[in-house]
Amino acid sequence: MIALGAAPEPPRPPLRTDPDWAQADLRWIRGALARASARPSGGWLAVDATRALGARPRRYRVDGRDLVAWRDRERGRIRMGPDLCPHMGASLAEGHVERGCVVCPWHGLALRSEPDRGWRPLPVFDDGVLFWVQMPAEPRAGADAGEGDDPPTARPALPERPPRAIAAVMRMEARCEPQDVIANRLDPWHGVHFHPHSFGRLCVVDQQEDEITVRVVYRIAWRIGIEVDARFHCPDPRTIAMTIVAGEGTGSVVETHATPVGPGRTAILEATLATSSRPGFALASYTSRLVRPWIERAARRLWTEDAAYAERRYALRRGEIR
Repeated sequence: MIALGAAPEPPRPPLRTDPDWAQADLRWIRGALARASARPSGGWLAVDATRALGARPRRYRVDGRDLVAWRDRERGRIRMGPDLCPHMGASLAEGHVERGCVVCPWHGLALRSEPDRGWRPLPVFDDGVLFWVQMPAEPRAGADAGEGDDPPTARPALPERPPRAIAAVMRMEARCEPQDVIANRLDPWHGVHFHPHSFGRLCVVDQQEDEITVRVVYRIAWRIGIEVDARFHCPDPRTIAMTIVAGEGTGSVVETHATPVGPGRTAILEATLATSSRPGFALASYTSRLVRPWIERAARRLWTEDAAYAERRYALRRGEIR
């Protein structure tokens, strides 16, 4: 491989030189996944890209519940609540938005951001790239009323993001659970073998209890690529962030969020925030509308393959494959 751009410094030898199948330590992956799963989330689940929500309301299934999301342009906010009109049960997502309210398509009941006739909106957080919904905490067995395993927080736990970046978001669904998505990203050793079209070289250069850093060459074309050091860590139970810590594009972040849709169904959201210290990046940021679809296509290509990995893992765990 021919690596272009700024190379990571200083040179870091791989931790091990034995074959990748021997390095892929299932015990470490399970341990890192368990520690990530034990982190608090504050009840927040990533829903979709901020820009995915237009003028009309939209239905999302999140953690077994049908929700409606709409944009309150009067207050510059995204709103969410049950996709169930409290009057006669119509789908609010089939209605329209008027003066910041979602309006039922059957009889015109307008619902605002306050509780109404037993219908209660849910807290929403818009971080400028993704919007999140906060689901009610499930109480622990024997706990006092209102006390849950995951107490609510004012905002999701976000990884550090670059102050100036081109942001792109890919969303797809897979037949698996969130842990299968996170486990896929905690296994970097499959990268070159499973995605030879995207990765030229990959070696682990640092491995801690619950994070891992790899030196990897991303293919641009044929045998030409860029080499970076990328660190993977989990800020919450259903998120894994890859941060470029050395090389071209230092500070760029790729966030993978796994949101439960229902039993055995997970939404995969990958938010790429690409940045660069090069002078030409300012010009590239003005053409982000042209760059963004290319980033999203590349992410979807990788996740079409990695979703198959996650689905296979889910089927094996369920005993569907023998």
